[in-house]
Amino acid sequence: MSRILKVVAVSGSVQQPSRTLVLLNALVAELAQQLPIELHLIELAKVGPQFAGVLRREALPAAVQADLQAIESADLLIAATPVYRASYTGLFKHLFDFVHHEALKQVPVLLAATGGSERHALIIDHQLRPLFGFFQALSLPVGVYASEADFDNYHISNTQLRERIERAVEAAVASLGPRFQRNTSAA
Repeated sequence: MSRILKVVAVSGSVQQPSRTLVLLNALVAELAQQLPIELHLIELAKVGPQFAGVLRREALPAAVQADLQAIESADLLIAATPVYRASYTGLFKHLFDFVHHEALKQVPVLLAATGGSERHALIIDHQLRPLFGFFQALSLPVGVYASEADFDNYHISNTQLRERIERAVEAAVASLGPRFQRNTSAA
């Protein structure tokens, strides 16, 4: 028996428009072709101002509390961030500072990042994996990095990036096990 996959997708970009959000949406769309999903999208460009200066979880507005509850109850988390000063954005980290330290234990996390050039590609391994390792989440082995050259006017223009997205989603689906089955109506 298959069930609907609860997916939370977090865009760490604080800009609009955003190549990070374009990449995140492409990952979600590919996943939705494979499995029935229920999506909760968190865009820091929209919600960041609601929690940027908040220091305690209990002081957060209800909308941000709902976002945190969605993260903490996700079957799959997709975390994407632009590279900012060799790491993820500060608001991205600040959001995850509010997540309970045991809430993501054994939760698969598909990691993605965008940057100005290929020289930032190691952000996935050097910044994102350690962050989600702290939570004891299952960072999937295939992450997706995209540089500015992979986009044309905020649209994915590189076929190799599209192939990397497909491979990453295939790995994510394979990691979920028998509780979630492929969408047989898609194809």
